[in-house]
Amino acid sequence: MLTDFKNLPDDSRIWIYQANRKLSDEEVAEITKLSEDFLTEWTAHGADLEAGLEIKYNRFIVLGLNQANASASGCSIDASVHFIQSLQEKFNVDLLDKMNVTFYSGEYIAYKPLADFRKMAKDKSVSKNTVVFNNLVNTKAEYLENWEVPASESWHNRFLS
Repeated sequence: MLTDFKNLPDDSRIWIYQANRKLSDEEVAEITKLSEDFLTEWTAHGADLEAGLEIKYNRFIVLGLNQANASASGCSIDASVHFIQSLQEKFNVDLLDKMNVTFYSGEYIAYKPLADFRKMAKDKSVSKNTVVFNNLVNTKAEYLENWEVPASESWHNRFLS
């Protein structure tokens, strides 16, 4: 059951998929339509799942699930991952590689392999004040409050001296 992301409660579970490149406005429109179609039909053991999505900065697909009515099961989570894999293939974009870091470089959003981010930290090209996207947040409240944070307040801190 599709709902507006804004209407999901703060304790809703979320999954964030970051693209390895900026998506075009046309791609965002098509991904939004495909995602809405998927979420409309998304179920767990026959129960409708109340879910919504947000696409941020033409780069992040954020799926949210209100678990008060029904929780995602292993099968329904697998279905969502298969859906994301289908988007990867259709749009020739990587959405599932968790070993990459997305962060602000000035006003632009940069995307680097973790090894490159480590090297940038060592070379002082990024600092504890660099704003990173912490895609490990689990709830809508965490997403709203702790997703875009200085590296010093995220798991990225371990790479900074």
